[in-house]
Amino acid sequence: MIILAATPIGNLGDASRRLVEALTNATVIASEDTRVTIHLMRALGVENRPRLIALHEHNESEKAAELVELARDADVLVLTDAGMPSISDPGFPLVAAAVAAGVTVTALPGPSAVITALALSGLPTDRFSFEGFVARKGRLGELKSLAREERTMVFFESPHRLADCLADMGRAFGDDRRIAVCRELTKFYEEVRRGTAAELGEWAALGVKGEICIVVAGAAAVEVDLVAGIEQVRRLVASGSRLKEASAEVAEATGLSRRELYEGALAGRADGAGGASGKAAVASTFVLPPL
Repeated sequence: MIILAATPIGNLGDASRRLVEALTNATVIASEDTRVTIHLMRALGVENRPRLIALHEHNESEKAAELVELARDADVLVLTDAGMPSISDPGFPLVAAAVAAGVTVTALPGPSAVITALALSGLPTDRFSFEGFVARKGRLGELKSLAREERTMVFFESPHRLADCLADMGRAFGDDRRIAVCRELTKFYEEVRRGTAAELGEWAALGVKGEICIVVAGAAAVEVDLVAGIEQVRRLVASGSRLKEASAEVAEATGLSRRELYEGALAGRADGAGGASGKAAVASTFVLPPL
């Protein structure tokens, strides 16, 4: 079978008893960096000498078939440098190939930066989404597409891009959105900073090191009626958008009728109560993206 094994994200003491046993008994280990695996085994006092196969983002698709065939006759232990394989780390193509081939896949659960950051953030944990690493290019557009997400969101980011990322989060999510930056989780210099994007951006601009998780509160559901929607369209048009595009954007964000938004904004009626259609204001529970 294929065995996905979680490894410590910082503190070696978080290595599970099952992980140590698996490392001790493994005959084949596929790992993100074989040097890291060797160091981990030595640190845990494991003297086993299994076959080590590199499995990383540049070769995982081509290695998947080979590892699946190996797993028909022997257990293949899969490791990443830290945390659970396939969660923003190599592993997913291998799991998909194993499932398609009818090869059993199991996991040895353990440390997770995503869950640890979420638990420490002080933000709602009942519903959340993991967004992985923030895009290097088109970051603001990606974040704006998440502006109406009502679940708590967890992101990974590199320390040298943190300040710029937080600035874009402020633009995309608004100045009052609650954010927690979790740094060096489970390590000696573990730190959790909470505040707004602007507040955390000032701190990040001074220089931050280590592994970073950003946890962002979800958008609050608000009621938007047709009057408010038409006003939003007018504001977008005033800022340079075409009326048709502005109407479509607000309609998508609110669930209101694009036609009514268009006609209401076009008519320019002072009261805005229903636009050209004459219909009463309609309630909706979607969130308008910040301008």
